[in-house]
Amino acid sequence: MSRLRHPLAQVAYAVALTVPWTGAQLYNLISVYDTRLLGVDLLAGVIHFSTVPEVAITGTAVLGASFLLAWGAETAEKDVPRAFAIAVLAILAVAPEYAVDALYAWNAGAGGATTEACQALTPEAVEAQATSLAEACHDANLAVANMTGANRILIGIGWAGIAVFTVRRAARTADPAVRDRDGWLADAVALDSAIATEVAFLFLATAWAFFVPLGGGIDVMDTVLLVGLYVAYIGIIIRGDVEADEEHVGVPKYFQGWSLPWRPLVVLALFGYSGAMIFTAVEPFAHGLEVIGVENGIPEFFMIQWIAPLASESPELIVVIVLVNKARSTAGFNALISSKLNQWTLLIGTLSVVFSLSLGQYGVLPFDAKQAAEIWITAAQSYFALAVLVNLEISVRESLAIFVLFISQVLIEFAVIRGVLTLPLANPTRDVLLIYAAVYVVAGTALFVKRRAALAHMLGLAADAGRTAIGRDPVHSEFAD
Repeated sequence: MSRLRHPLAQVAYAVALTVPWTGAQLYNLISVYDTRLLGVDLLAGVIHFSTVPEVAITGTAVLGASFLLAWGAETAEKDVPRAFAIAVLAILAVAPEYAVDALYAWNAGAGGATTEACQALTPEAVEAQATSLAEACHDANLAVANMTGANRILIGIGWAGIAVFTVRRAARTADPAVRDRDGWLADAVALDSAIATEVAFLFLATAWAFFVPLGGGIDVMDTVLLVGLYVAYIGIIIRGDVEADEEHVGVPKYFQGWSLPWRPLVVLALFGYSGAMIFTAVEPFAHGLEVIGVENGIPEFFMIQWIAPLASESPELIVVIVLVNKARSTAGFNALISSKLNQWTLLIGTLSVVFSLSLGQYGVLPFDAKQAAEIWITAAQSYFALAVLVNLEISVRESLAIFVLFISQVLIEFAVIRGVLTLPLANPTRDVLLIYAAVYVVAGTALFVKRRAALAHMLGLAADAGRTAIGRDPVHSEFAD
């Protein structure tokens, strides 16, 4: 094997992509330690980057960390159930999204943005952030906007784009999950039946999400139910069996050949280092993109809802692309669906906890009517996407439908905000969301009715996973075997 292609050389290349960012962070840390704790100044000072270099340096760090994260998850499949390894990967990959949302929720609580206080302000005052209270209420809205944007990007770009990419790459990768179908853009990616557990839990979380706006904010009931769903999901998948060895190549195959305890230690090292890089680099990467956008005339709110989440989702998308390139599209889609599940449960459910801690007492994270519509369209998009996946496959045609619905709504909203498009609606930016939500629900319901047998089968598979986890016999052959 060529030294340049040796697995350890590939790891070294990935780590090298993170070195500029790591070096700058360590330099700054040592500088602060010297000047504040020792009372001396051994170094010249703290390194500061201008916007464009910072975006470049943090972006390459995210890229390198994403490769390390993917290799860690694949290596871990030797010792733990694949679904659990992917769930850990998903949490690490979207950790920056949690941090951004938590920051906005914390600022909202610190500013006293209670439901009653925010309702006493006019929407114009909140938008202008005229007072500290108005700014806090604005931050509460941003927490919801960033969360809904991230969730819709994950489906509208992530699920749809990766499905099309998988089919296109199948000619070179010979991916066994890709099915050739007769008809216009009918080729599809078949999913592993084990993904039924994630789909079923995501269905339950989506059903609950439709009721969240009716409470006027994110409260303790949302926390208990949504976090409880995720805990139950982890409890099921962690009790699953370790799958028979799947053919791996490159770095994961090399590390899986290591003996105990070195193999788990290298997995922990890959997870730990990549997680630290992603957590520290994505926020300045996203912030830098926000600054560039605002400087070029794009509204701040639009940037925070769409560009920042797109940046924070980039590690997850890179990881999935790596897996698809290895003809492991099943694992890739498992990662995408697991990410959606933890964002749609843990992310929403923990926002009220962070808000209450900052507020100093129990409180409900408030949001305005526009953000209520954002939650409804996000739940509706999830509902439609689940209807697409209920038969455990997704075609190119279905992927394009998901993408077109997503991108057309974003473009229409942007055109309205910029004054390029005028619509005969009382509140165009909010009403467009409600119209699209209705389209998603109608289309999703039609698909569920058409695929009702597949829905029953999928729920049965998920129920069997639960039975197996508690030591009872499964019913369906997929688990019985």
